[in-house]
Amino acid sequence: MNPTDLPQDGTGPLLDVRALRKVYTGRGRSVEAVRDLTFAVGAGELVCVVGPSGAGKTTLLKCIAGLLPPTSGDLVLEGAPVQGPPPGMAVVFQEYGRSLFPWMTVQQNVELPLKQKKSLTRPRRQELVRDALAAVGLGDVPGAYPWQLSGGMQQRVALARAVAYEPHILLMDEPFAAVDAQTRADLEDLVRSLWQRLGVTILFVTHDIDEAVYLGQRVLVLSGSPTVVLDDVAIDLPAERDQLGTRSSARFGELRAQVFGQIQRAKRGWSASAGQQSRAEEDAAGPEPTDSPVGTR
Repeated sequence: MNPTDLPQDGTGPLLDVRALRKVYTGRGRSVEAVRDLTFAVGAGELVCVVGPSGAGKTTLLKCIAGLLPPTSGDLVLEGAPVQGPPPGMAVVFQEYGRSLFPWMTVQQNVELPLKQKKSLTRPRRQELVRDALAAVGLGDVPGAYPWQLSGGMQQRVALARAVAYEPHILLMDEPFAAVDAQTRADLEDLVRSLWQRLGVTILFVTHDIDEAVYLGQRVLVLSGSPTVVLDDVAIDLPAERDQLGTRSSARFGELRAQVFGQIQRAKRGWSASAGQQSRAEEDAAGPEPTDSPVGTR
C-alpha cells in the first residue's frame, strides 16, 4: 500500500500493516517466518498479539520497529513508510536487564535516549526523567544502579525510559515474561494506567493468553509459522479493570476461552501444514539412503 492511499484527514490508522512477509535466507536455504500479515492499529489503541511459539511475533515487532527489513509488504506509521527506526516509537524488550547499562544510574539510563533529541534542553530532559520515574513508582531511586534493583524494578526503569521519550507508539515484546506472578500483575496494571493517562498507542506481544485478554482492547491471534492473522478478537471488558474482579468475571472467561481455542487451532493447523511440507520434501528428494543419519527438525 502506498502512503498516499491513506486518508489525509487524520482518520486513518496510526499503524497500517499490509501483506507483510518475511523470509530468512542463508546457507543455501530459506525459511518463511511471516507469510501474509495484514492489520491496522488506531491512534490510542492497546492491542495485544498472541500466537504459538515460533509464530513470528518478535519478527513482526522488529519489522515494525524498523530493525528488520521485510521481504515484501508495506508498513506505514503515521502516514509514512517505515524504512528504519521511526522517531516517534519506543520499544521495551523482554530481556530488560541487557538494555540497562549497569555502570549508569537509573536517572542516567532513562535520560540516555533523550539526548538524541537535540531540541530538548538539559532542564527539560531532567524534567521528563523525573516525571517518568514518578509515573512508574521509582521517583525515590534515581541515583541507584540497575544491579541494586529487583527484576520488577529494573523493568520499571525500562518502562520509564520509554515513557520519558514521549513516543506516539510503544512496542512491547513479552516484557513481563521474566518476572514473578505478583510483579507481573503489578506491571500489567501499571501499563494500563500509563496507557490511559498518556494516550499512547501500544502494541503488546505476549505468550500469556490471560495477560492479553486483561490488557488489551483487541487481541490479534497469529497462526503458526509461516504466519497470518488467524483472528482479531474485540475485548469488550470494562475500561476500568482489576486483577481479581476482572479475571473472575464470566466475560473474561468467555474471551479467554475464545482466544485459547484459536491458539489451539493455530497449533493444529501448523502441525498439519508442517507435516504436509515435510512429506512433500521427502517425496521430491526421493528415497533416503539407508546409511544416512536421521536429522531432527
